[in-house]
Amino acid sequence: MTGDLATLIEDEPPARPIWLMTFADLALLLVGFFVFLQANQQIGPRDLAAAFRAGFTAQTAAMPVDLAIVGGFGSGSAEFQPSLAALEWAKIATHDPRTRLRVTGEVDGSPEDVDPLTGSGPILAADRARAVAAWLVRSGAATPGRITISTGTGERRAVLTSGYDGGRQ
Repeated sequence: MTGDLATLIEDEPPARPIWLMTFADLALLLVGFFVFLQANQQIGPRDLAAAFRAGFTAQTAAMPVDLAIVGGFGSGSAEFQPSLAALEWAKIATHDPRTRLRVTGEVDGSPEDVDPLTGSGPILAADRARAVAAWLVRSGAATPGRITISTGTGERRAVLTSGYDGGRQ
C-alpha cells in the first residue's frame, strides 16, 4: 500500500468489463430482430410493410398533455353554454407558442344526436368542434393556426386537449 492515490485508483480493475455495454446492445438488437420476425409471421409481410409505411408517412400530431371539456350541447344541436373554466384553461394552455389545441367534437351515438339537415352524427360532431373553436378564437384564447378540429363518439361535448408540438423557441 505504498504510492499516491492516483496510482492506487488506476491499479484497481474496472467494476464491469468494458465490452459489457456492446454485448448488451447486441443482445437488445437480437431480441428486436426476433420480435420483428415473429411480427412478420403473424400479420404477413405486406401488412407489416404497410404498417411501417403508414407510421413514417403519417402526419405527426401533438401529444396531448392536458384537457378541458365544454359541455351543455343539446341533442342534435351545436349550440352550447360557454364555459369560463374552459376559456381560462385554453388561454393558459396556449401561453407557450409551441403548444397546439385539438378540439374534438363528440356525439353520444344515439339516433337523436345527429345533424338535423343531414342525419349525420360526424357532421354534428364537426359542427360542435367548429363552434367551440370559433368561440376560442373570438375570445382571444387561441389563434386559428394553432387549432386542429376532429370528431368522435362519446358524449354530447367538445374535448379540448393541449399538446406539445415540438421545436424550440
